Amino acid sequence: MSNTKKENVTKKKVSSRHFLIDYLEAFIGTLITAIFGMTFVVQASSVPTGSMQNTIMIGDHFLVNRFIYSGGDNPLPFLPQREVRRGDIVVFKYPGFRNDPERDRRRGLVPNQIFYVKRVIGLPGETIEFRGNKVYINQRLLPEHRLVSSDPGSEGAIETNDVAQRKPNETYSVTYSASDIESERRGLPLTTGMDFGVRGRPMKIPKDSYFVMGDNRSNSEDSRYWGFVPRKSIIGRPMFVFWSCDKKASNGSLFGCITNPRLNRIGNMIN
Repeated sequence: MSNTKKENVTKKKVSSRHFLIDYLEAFIGTLITAIFGMTFVVQASSVPTGSMQNTIMIGDHFLVNRFIYSGGDNPLPFLPQREVRRGDIVVFKYPGFRNDPERDRRRGLVPNQIFYVKRVIGLPGETIEFRGNKVYINQRLLPEHRLVSSDPGSEGAIETNDVAQRKPNETYSVTYSASDIESERRGLPLTTGMDFGVRGRPMKIPKDSYFVMGDNRSNSEDSRYWGFVPRKSIIGRPMFVFWSCDKKASNGSLFGCITNPRLNRIGNMIN
């Protein structure tokens, strides 16, 4: 083989190695960026129960903004941040039943190991009180647009009607069962088992803690049952639905979720 041919073969080998190295570097860079983003900036999540319907439905998959809140375990303090506000929907580590840890053990739940999604109702230092199904903060009625449903336990979208006409300061909606609305009208006790949502028992929210509730009030196990959420347990805030599927039609399988999309939910902002 002539020297020219040998040089051409060598150049081709070097060029191939360079291409592979460039491709590998690009792949590793993309992977590191993705891992960094999913670890520190956004996180994919979903809600397995109907506690936030119709705001977030069973089968909705959404991205979580992990850097929006200042303080906590946020490793990126240089990014734009703010404090947790009333009305925010937050993703947090389930703190566990404050007054009955045995209840978690019976159900196989480990505190601080699973994620919950609820709406912030009470802020640190505030006094929260329940009068029927109305919420009072520092003795003032919390403005919430209340809806009534005959089937708040439905897996699909809940059919609702207004309890009263919506007011301008009612920025979000919450749903109660028809039986809860009727119980309030008659002055009867609501759902039992609530240690922190008892009628006529005002509670002061501890420092660096929050009181959270699901939007589907008659189908949500939340701070009314197990207590307050420490600030350090809050992970972030949901942003938008990137995929949604009909869990009932998909029979709980990944392939079924892909082949049974709810296209009208994809891209919806969560607020």
